[in-house]
Amino acid sequence: MPNDFDPNAHDVFLLRQPWTLVINRYVFSLPDAQGNEGQRFAFVEQKRFKFKEDIRFFTDETKRVELLRIKARQRFDPAARYDVTVAAGEKIGEIQKVFGKSLLRSTYRLFDPSGHQLCEATERNLAVALFRRIVAFVPYLDNIANWLPIPYHFVFTRGDQVLVHHTRRPWKLTDHYTIDCTPDAARTLDRRLVLAAAVGMDALQAR
Repeated sequence: MPNDFDPNAHDVFLLRQPWTLVINRYVFSLPDAQGNEGQRFAFVEQKRFKFKEDIRFFTDETKRVELLRIKARQRFDPAARYDVTVAAGEKIGEIQKVFGKSLLRSTYRLFDPSGHQLCEATERNLAVALFRRIVAFVPYLDNIANWLPIPYHFVFTRGDQVLVHHTRRPWKLTDHYTIDCTPDAARTLDRRLVLAAAVGMDALQAR
């Protein structure tokens, strides 16, 4: 994948999470004409059981060229902000899980490099969000919850304006997501920050 690939030139992305035991991995691609996985442009890896989150984006599986990094500021803080930086160290934004709201419906906030809020990402349907939480507490059923066609739909909004739809594709053996930034026609959100948020939200769902 060329190092000069610019996510800000695109609006729709696919995210797939291959099944692994010890390490969370993700693969980003552009959809082909049929809406299936086409050109891959990023490989993401997060080691589990770390005291401080450190998620890295690379151009491919060789992990030779780093693109982005998500780094927690504090340990064991459910309200911590996560800095998103490029390989050179420049910060492009911040992500924060809103702990209180997330008890009922997972909610995240995205900020610009100066710490000003850009938008909020929230589970679209409260009833579905509550059902997902109930399923997670049912013995044995929680292990197959990800196989059930339970909708996973986050909406990124600024006030009443919808900017991004982040949805999970049902009936897949592994997690597949579509990130659609088409509503943000003015490109007010850095696509790199949106992609980082998509991974960060998945990694932080259980926290």
